[in-house]
Amino acid sequence: MHIPTRRGVGPTCVFLPAGPWPTVLDFLVERMPHISREAWTERLRSQSVLNAEGQPVLLTQPYTPHTRLFYYRHIEDEPQLPEQASIVFEDDHLLVADKPHFMPVTPGGRYVQQSLLVQLKNLTGHDDLAPLHRIDRETAGLVLLGKRPADRNAYHTLFRQRHIHKTYLAVAPFRAELTWPRTHTSRLVAGEPFFRMQEVPGDANSETRISLLRTDGSRALYQLEPVSGKRHQLRVHMLALGLPLEGDLFYPEALRGPDAPEDFSQALQLLAQRIAFTDPVTGAERFFESQRSLRF
Repeated sequence: MHIPTRRGVGPTCVFLPAGPWPTVLDFLVERMPHISREAWTERLRSQSVLNAEGQPVLLTQPYTPHTRLFYYRHIEDEPQLPEQASIVFEDDHLLVADKPHFMPVTPGGRYVQQSLLVQLKNLTGHDDLAPLHRIDRETAGLVLLGKRPADRNAYHTLFRQRHIHKTYLAVAPFRAELTWPRTHTSRLVAGEPFFRMQEVPGDANSETRISLLRTDGSRALYQLEPVSGKRHQLRVHMLALGLPLEGDLFYPEALRGPDAPEDFSQALQLLAQRIAFTDPVTGAERFFESQRSLRF
C-alpha cells in the first residue's frame, strides 16, 4: 500500500521483530530512545504512526511482531537556515534547484522541513520528486531532481556512464609552484572519523580536472571538473595538492562533528556552478548555471 507524504516528508518504515513489548508505544520508546516517550505519545495521538494498511496506530495498541509501522520524521525546534533554495528550471520530467550552503539535499540529522527535497515537495506539490544525485550539505549549487519514478533510471544512467558534465568553483590558497591545468587521480576510501574520506595506495577510483581561473597572490579561484563522483572527492583532491578549501571544517582535520552547532558565516567555498547533458527523456541539450557565488 502507498503511504502518502505529509508536509513533504515521506514515511519511515519500521519492522516489528519478535519481542516482549506489551504495546507499540513501549517498543518505539525502547528502540528509538532519542525520541522521548512524551514525543511518541503525541505522535500516536496525532495519528502520525500508521500500520501497514495506512491506518493510525492507537496509543494503547498491543504489540504485534512481524508487522510493519510507518511514522513521519519531525524535529522539534528545527533550526531555520539563513537562505532558501530557488528553482532554475522545471518541466514535466525534471526540476533543477539552486541550493544554498548548509542545506541537506534529503532529510537528515537536525534538518527535515529545511532540507531541499522537503522544501521543494511543499513548494511544488510533487510527492514523487526525488534527487537524481547528491551534493554535500556544505556545498552550494545545482541539484537535479526527477519528477516521475518512470524516468529516474534514464537519468541515473547518465551519471553512471559519466555522460553529465559538472563544473564546480572553489576558493583555496594559491601555490605558485603548481602548474595548470592539471588532472588529479587517486584511490579514495572512507577514513576516520566515518564521515571523512582519505587517499590510499592502489588503483585510482577518482579523477578531477582542475584549472586556475584567477589569483590575488595568496588566494585563488579554481575550476573543478569531477570525472568520477566519490564522496568529498573535490575537497580531498584539493587538499592532496596542498590547497584546502576555504571554510572546510572537515579537511585537513575535523574542526566540528556532524551535529555541532552551525556557524553560517563560515560557508565552505565550493559551488556546483554548471551542469550540462543531453536529456534522456526529451532529447534536448540541457545547460544550467547557478546564480550563487563564492567569496572571491
